[in-house]
Amino acid sequence: MKIKTLALSLGLAAVVMPLSLPGIAKAHTTIWPRSSTAGAMEKYTLRVPAESQVMSKGAEIDVPDGVIVATIGTPAGWTYEVKRQEGRITTIRWHMDIKPGEFAEFSFVARNPANKSELIWKLREFFADGKVTDFTNGPDGIYPNAVVKLIPN
Repeated sequence: MKIKTLALSLGLAAVVMPLSLPGIAKAHTTIWPRSSTAGAMEKYTLRVPAESQVMSKGAEIDVPDGVIVATIGTPAGWTYEVKRQEGRITTIRWHMDIKPGEFAEFSFVARNPANKSELIWKLREFFADGKVTDFTNGPDGIYPNAVVKLIPN
């Protein structure tokens, strides 16, 4: 009886597993970690998958008010540019060719604000065909905001 149950379970898993794989391939541009400490220095990583059959050319992130970017990672093959307002980095845009089926991670270190409970990041991905996908809940965004919860220190 246990052998039949195991065989049935394995057979069901073989049917269900392929059905769930397309969801795995549909990962979106995200930021990690999902939680941090208020007032702390944190290494943030922007994960950018090339989701379609078109090459991704990079990504852009708007830095929330109160977050102070200290350093930006620059591994081989990447370039970036920043926008500043009153000396503070407000936007980082990374440039890199990311082929379909691949992903890249862009990192930076920043100090979290001490007086907030969450950070809402605005993320955009740029594609070789000129398309831009906005990963925010703004007027042009169709995906949920990338949110980092801040734990009081």
